Amino acid sequence: MSNEYEYGADQIQILEGLEAVRKRPGMYIGSTASKGLHHLVYEIVDNAIDEALAGYCDTIEVNIHKDNSITVMDNGRGIPVGLNQKAGVSAVEVVFTKLHAGGKFGGGGYKVSGGLHGVGASVVNALSKWLEVEICVDGIKYFQKYEQGKPVINLQEKGETDLRGTKVSFLPDDEIFEETIFDFDILKQRLREMAFLTKGIKIILRDYRGEEVNEKVFHYEGGIKEYVQYLNRHKDPLYNDIIYCEGLKNDVYVEVAMQHNETYVEGCYSFVNNITTPEGGTHMIGFKNALTKPFNDYARSHKYLKDNEPNLTGEDIREGLVAIISIKLTDPQFEGQTKQKLGNSEARGAVESILSEQLTYYLEQNPSVGKTICEKAVLAQRARDAARKARDLTRRKTALEGLGLPGKLADCSEKDPSKCEIYIVEGDSAGGSAKTARSRATQAILPLRGKILNVEKARLDRILSNNEIRTMITAFGTGISDDFDISKLRYHKIIIMTDADVDGEHIATLLLTFFYRFMPELIKEGYVYMAQPPLYKVERGKTMRYAYSDDELEKILEELGRDGNNKIQRYKGLGEMNAEQLWDTTMDPEKRVLLRVTMDEDESSEIDLTFTTLMGDKVEPRREFIEANAKYVRNLDI
Repeated sequence: MSNEYEYGADQIQILEGLEAVRKRPGMYIGSTASKGLHHLVYEIVDNAIDEALAGYCDTIEVNIHKDNSITVMDNGRGIPVGLNQKAGVSAVEVVFTKLHAGGKFGGGGYKVSGGLHGVGASVVNALSKWLEVEICVDGIKYFQKYEQGKPVINLQEKGETDLRGTKVSFLPDDEIFEETIFDFDILKQRLREMAFLTKGIKIILRDYRGEEVNEKVFHYEGGIKEYVQYLNRHKDPLYNDIIYCEGLKNDVYVEVAMQHNETYVEGCYSFVNNITTPEGGTHMIGFKNALTKPFNDYARSHKYLKDNEPNLTGEDIREGLVAIISIKLTDPQFEGQTKQKLGNSEARGAVESILSEQLTYYLEQNPSVGKTICEKAVLAQRARDAARKARDLTRRKTALEGLGLPGKLADCSEKDPSKCEIYIVEGDSAGGSAKTARSRATQAILPLRGKILNVEKARLDRILSNNEIRTMITAFGTGISDDFDISKLRYHKIIIMTDADVDGEHIATLLLTFFYRFMPELIKEGYVYMAQPPLYKVERGKTMRYAYSDDELEKILEELGRDGNNKIQRYKGLGEMNAEQLWDTTMDPEKRVLLRVTMDEDESSEIDLTFTTLMGDKVEPRREFIEANAKYVRNLDI
């Protein structure tokens, strides 16, 4: 073996200061793609939010400049500028150059804070080409500049000022990030959420990159009550009130806002110190426990439940419920590697105690609301019983029980799910071509007859009675809802293959809605894909080329020559391709293009809102959405 690479004591590297961050940025911000890039902004804004939570800041401004640099300004107390005795440099330099440094670690700077790790400012500094900080405190303006995390201008006075607060400007380092273009809409969604969760704070987002300044102002005196109102705005609420409970118990400050709507979809979102917790945790357990007893007691005492009927479950009560659970505590403990689940035991008791007591009082004071919720929950209970019976029909039986896979499914011979894929194909015609084209060892084909049920408008019992949906569930092998078990999934690639027209896009959206609402783990684990069949076939003599976009078509025509010798066919449906063409362009793993469907759990409330807008009952919000996003549509025949 070659001794070219030595491994001895001198090969052990010691990364000083912020070198570790630049060497392994993903450990600190998750990724160097778009999500990590935008996370830089959130880290600086989080520091300003901490000032707001402490009662010293009421306005935060976020500006995107033409060069894609960012400025975040707040009117808080300003970062301390004095000498930090332990470090031997100013407190400002400690904050921007030392990991795990700040006022969030028990030093009395903050009672609660939003940062997970306390690495925010220093990590942003380390991953920026340059960073400048201005601090206005005690009538004096101070300034310091860094490049790639290292001070190039020491902290200095820049004159007198009447202002107060901190201003941080930075340009992400293009040596670190795969992309350095900030997305206005991504920032808008997160900053709106921060404003909802911090009652009274005003957050202003400005984008200077266009011909005109794009500005959004987020300011909600109602806090999470207005958040619920916002999430329910494209639905029909069952009652006008937003039920709101708040209180302090065992040093845990609890806020809960909720309102039911006419849909069958639950949307409950939890936060700790303004950090979203997609996997819930002890505060969410406390919330769910607190709902069950008050509503069952109320339903029994007012005869909405008969003596011989079982109690309502939490699932029954939460049908159509939109709720925000927001707690604040001094020392949050998060579980799991992704830090998305709260583990503090005191949070459960605090939420359960405060919500249970105040909810009982609310129901007695508002009998019409209590009646409306109980009647909906009783209907949900009956539908759940019907769904249980329907669900039994979707369970895949073993060979001994005599019931195999659906007849329309052309299965593959391989049994290892990691090597298997299933194409969900629109129509029998395209399904026939796909069955002929496929690799029988690893590719299964499931043709759908027509459009599946819009699950956004139906309860589970009706969904499970739909033949196409039941066939899919049986083919996948995972079960559904409470029975879902991803370890039983038979294919690790579920590929949606539909025509490139309005009907095809609609079928794809119906399928994605079903997966998101009832099998979200398929998307979270990265098992769902969209096939990308070609849009054009270009023939010139014996040469045949395929184009997957208008831009690609233009390039092909440039190469072949623009004259009357080109024969161009626009594919409107998969059925226009024979089996050989379908394999070459769309199904051959060596040549095809697949788009993986992903979801960011941090933005789950916005994803919910999008599905409700597109697939719900209200026409006007859908029209507004289409008008606002039409400019982004490509290659769709109408």
